[in-house]
This record gives sequence, structure tokens and C-alpha cells, in this order.
Amino acid sequence: MSRKYFGTDGVRGRVGKQPITPDFVMRLGHAAGRVLVAGEHLPHGERPAVLIGKDTRNSGYMLEAALEAGFSAAGVDVCLTGPLPTPAVAYLTRALRLQAGIVISASHNPYYDNGIKFFSAFGTKLPDSVEHAIEAGIDAPIECVASSELGRARRINDAAGRYIEFCKSTFPNNADLRGLSIVVDCAHGAAYHIAPHVLHELGAEVFAIGAAPDGLNINDDVGATAPRALAAEVVAKSADLGIALDGDGDRLIMVDHDGTIYDGDQLLYAIVKSRMAQGAVSGVVGTLMTNLAFEHALGELGIPFARAAVGDRYVMEMLQEKGWLYGGENSGHILCLDRHSTGDGIVSALQVLAAMRAAGVSLKALLSGLQLYPQKLVNVGVAKGFRWQESGEIVAASKAAEVSLAGEGRILLRPSGTEPLLRVMVEGRDGERVARVAEELASVVRTVSAAQGAAGEPAVH
Repeated sequence: MSRKYFGTDGVRGRVGKQPITPDFVMRLGHAAGRVLVAGEHLPHGERPAVLIGKDTRNSGYMLEAALEAGFSAAGVDVCLTGPLPTPAVAYLTRALRLQAGIVISASHNPYYDNGIKFFSAFGTKLPDSVEHAIEAGIDAPIECVASSELGRARRINDAAGRYIEFCKSTFPNNADLRGLSIVVDCAHGAAYHIAPHVLHELGAEVFAIGAAPDGLNINDDVGATAPRALAAEVVAKSADLGIALDGDGDRLIMVDHDGTIYDGDQLLYAIVKSRMAQGAVSGVVGTLMTNLAFEHALGELGIPFARAAVGDRYVMEMLQEKGWLYGGENSGHILCLDRHSTGDGIVSALQVLAAMRAAGVSLKALLSGLQLYPQKLVNVGVAKGFRWQESGEIVAASKAAEVSLAGEGRILLRPSGTEPLLRVMVEGRDGERVARVAEELASVVRTVSAAQGAAGEPAVH
């Protein structure tokens, strides 16, 4: 069943344009509330309740009010947390035994975007069947329950404190961060009043940047999507390392004392290698974009590896299917299901720090066993509706390119989900060969696309 409104991570878009408008979001809340009411069998007199958290975007106030109205009209109580990281909402939904958690956030996007994402009662993304049921009711007129059955709203005043304690509980009880100086970049996002406290209370000397949100500066040249600001601050402060989160706190990028930036593949490797010292690791899930060196490094450790489609949702689905605990993306989404039910930037950082403490080494030394292979990504403008798999010339060129890498690299052709582009990605041990192969393959794609465009739709460049 195709999705009309939901993407891979909830509903997202430009504020003020469909679907991120007050009327739509109110209908979304009402439809979700109706689905929750229909699916719950609570004791007589009790209503289902949901938790609503948000990041620091100015539009969050408007969308929070709209969601609250929709849920109330459906007879669902609402618990409000104010600004709180996405994984904190997942945790509190589970801890408070609520029916669902809702986050108002567009993650790493600029302030003028926003979105709505849902968590189940177990702190995981909603199953497809529930999302389809919600979508089916969005366009129906709102039918308000009787006044005596309207949902009520209350604020959870200690939400931040509860989550801080949860984060600390994922770090070993017999360890601390004393003696470490850490710069933490909160992206002017939802973790601005959380991450510095977690690290400080575990004993670290903390320097916070990106911790002064004004509603418009979220992810603005700071955070996990712009880690150079963190790298510069780590060097300037002569700190031991840096931690960068994104606007809603579920991504992690780290920086060593000399400003070297480490991505999600490298940090996941550090965690998994440390877990190996504590016992067997059944397997790890990455994505189509996971660096090939990561897969090879896991192979040397005897750890099975599988690739899911791009998106932490698909990593989670494959982990559940295989019964494994660890997975992630190079963008910094890391899943440690032995610590949390969803990706969590702060918790993931604590797992890396715990691995450093256990090994008694720096981040650089901890990751010395993994040297990522060079990657070359070329975005090629293609004709509307272009299907590269149906081109014998592109398929043959792709196979030939793979052969030319002599077993020391790989090819990935992936259409953009939002633009008329085909992403040509080549990676391998030899950087010069990788760059050459990528350009040669991209040239073939351009030629074929241009020929198809001349016969029908014009190509986009």
C-alpha cells in the first residue's frame, strides 16, 4: 500500500504548505487519536494518552496546539514535554506506559521545515499497518466526542530530568568521565538543555556550543550535519574530543582532539568492537551507503553484516527480523537495542565513551582498526521517470566498473527520492581508481539519459 502523507520518518515538509499546516496537523492528531482509541482496551473510565515533544523550531508552538486539539477531539489525553530530543520521547512513552509518542521535528532540516513523527507504546516507530490506518482517516471530517469525553492536557514538568537519568543509566556504573574535556554541539536543537548536563554529571569538563536556540537557528552551520564548527572548537579549547548532535538529538558525529571527524560507520564500529570484548555479537545491520571498509572490518572480527535500505527505519526493521542488536547509518543514526528502543545520539556517544574508558585509549586509537575507503558520489541529472535498470548500456557499464575494482570496491546506483537525479556512488581501496570509475560510469548515465530525453521528456541537468 502506497503512502500519501507518511514518508520513511513520519510527515515532513515546509511550514505553512501542505501537509505542515495547522488544519492538516489537527486532522492528523484526530485521525491518530481515533486509531488509538479503536486499538485500545483500557479499564472503564480511562482514556488513552499520548506524549508530545518537540524540538526548538518556532513553528513547534503552532503545531503542538493543533495536535493537542486533534487528540482532545478524539478523546485522547495529551502529555506535553516542551523541547525534548526525539529519543527522549520514545523513552518516556514507554516509561509512562502511554499509548503513543509524538515528536514535532524535522530533524536535521532548516528551521522553516517541520514534521510529525510517531512512536508506539514500546518506543519504536509505528508499524506500517497503523500508519495506513491513520492516513485513511486524515481526510475524513473531524467528529468531536462528547464534551464529557474530551481529552485533557497536562505538562510533564520533570521530563528533561527523567531523560537525563535514563541516559546516565546506559553508561557503566563503575566508570565515569572524570579527566575528560568534551565540547558538545547541540545544534541549537532539542538536546541543548540535556546533553551538557548528562556529560557534566558523569564527571566531564563540558564546553557547550549550539546551545542557545532562538527558534530560527536550529542546525544553522552547527550540529551533526556541520561538524566543522565542532572540530574548530575542540582544537581551540584543547579539548579531548567533541560530540555533535542534530536538531532532534538522534544523530551523532564525534571529533578527536586534533579535529578529526568520525562518522556513524566509525562510531558504530567502536561500539561493536567493545561489545565483542564483553561477549559475542550476533550481527550488525548497515545500509546501502555503509562504507565497504566497515563491512570488511566486521568480517575480520567474524561478525555477520547485512545491508538495509537507506533510513534508520529500515535498519530497525532488519534488526528486528534477524534478532540482532546493533546497526546504523554513516549519517550518525546508531541503534544499540541493548540500551534503547530507537536511535539516540546521547546514548550512542556514551557507548563510544564507555568503549574508550574500557580500552583506556583515545578515540583515534580506538578506531585504528578501521580505515574507511574513499568514496566518490556523482549526482547525474536524468529524464523524468528515468529507469536505469532498463538500460542495457548502463547495466553493462556498471558490471564492467565493478569488475575493474578487482574485488576491492563496489558500485551503487540510487535514484534520489526528491529530485530527478541518479546518484552514482563508487568506493574502494584506491582513491584515484574510484574517482575515475565514478566519472566514467556517470558519463554513460548522462549519455543514455540524454538520448532518452531527446526521444521524450527532456533531461534535467
